[in-house]
Amino acid sequence: MTSPTPVLQDRILGGWLGRIAGNMLGKPVERGDHWTRDRIDRYLRRADALPLTDYLPALSPPPDPAEFDLRPEWRQCTRGGIDGSVRDDDVDYAILGLDLLETHGAGFTTEDVGELWLLRLPYLQTFTAERAAYRNLASGIGPPLSATVDNPYQEWIGALIRADVYGWTSPGDPRRAASLARRDAVLSHTGNGVYGAMWAAALIAAAFTAPDARDALEAALTQIPPGCRLSRTVRRTMALHEAGLGWADTLADLEQETGHLHWIHVVPNAAVITAGLLYGQGDFTSTIALTVRGGLDTDSNGATAGSVAGVLCGGAAIPPQWTEPLRDRVRSAVFGFDGVAIGDLARRTLALVP
Repeated sequence: MTSPTPVLQDRILGGWLGRIAGNMLGKPVERGDHWTRDRIDRYLRRADALPLTDYLPALSPPPDPAEFDLRPEWRQCTRGGIDGSVRDDDVDYAILGLDLLETHGAGFTTEDVGELWLLRLPYLQTFTAERAAYRNLASGIGPPLSATVDNPYQEWIGALIRADVYGWTSPGDPRRAASLARRDAVLSHTGNGVYGAMWAAALIAAAFTAPDARDALEAALTQIPPGCRLSRTVRRTMALHEAGLGWADTLADLEQETGHLHWIHVVPNAAVITAGLLYGQGDFTSTIALTVRGGLDTDSNGATAGSVAGVLCGGAAIPPQWTEPLRDRVRSAVFGFDGVAIGDLARRTLALVP
């Protein structure tokens, strides 16, 4: 192991807590075609919640949906209404990945991933590329065709959100993390969709030993092709930050380059995650707040940025306003895991570290 066990366990716990808290923060405003950066900040100003230092507040009376169309679960993931986490695929896939590694070990095959989906994950709790791949699997179409038949979402963010557990179980070894994530990702994605999963897994693995987010980002980029759109966009984000541009100006510049892509496409979302990590400057709260305020797939981006930031600082250092409302409990659609303790998930993850 790369660290003494108590330290490593705390950082793995930080990854789980950060993922769940970041997901909960972004969930009420998850719909990038409606919740633009400007609309999110207008809501926060209306709620007197800028700077954002806690979960989103609920407006009273509830806002007009034509102006602020919150997700149906908003009452369970806004300040004062949180009593444990709500169910979400961004957390389900981390749990499913843990179950995969416990069942098959690090030698799992892509076929093992597909079989576990069919056994453990309800079809109606899958979306976009995952639903297309699930439908193909149920029809007898296995990998690699499961990723390409009737699947227009091959480069969307779905594989990236499945990657965390491969990073948590590969502390300090981004190459191993990326390899595991790739084997999972090709079930449902191709091209930048796969690179996004490899990048995220490597980023989380690197965060265990990197001194800061920038070094972790540099290490993660070594695991994907340097000429791919994902790599170029992440590097562009890093260059704008290094040049001294502000967070809002950086995202506006990147939107000029990636705004033609769907709001769930992996490339623009990787830019938002990268900006949140860099401009968050090592502070957990600032990192997830800026990431969610960046818009697009807010709950997925908040979850990934929260995972990286949580690993960097460790679970004990995450401010209590993010962790206490979670009640150490996760709701999940993965069969056999609903209501599981977050601490138990972290202990089981630690047991998988080689």
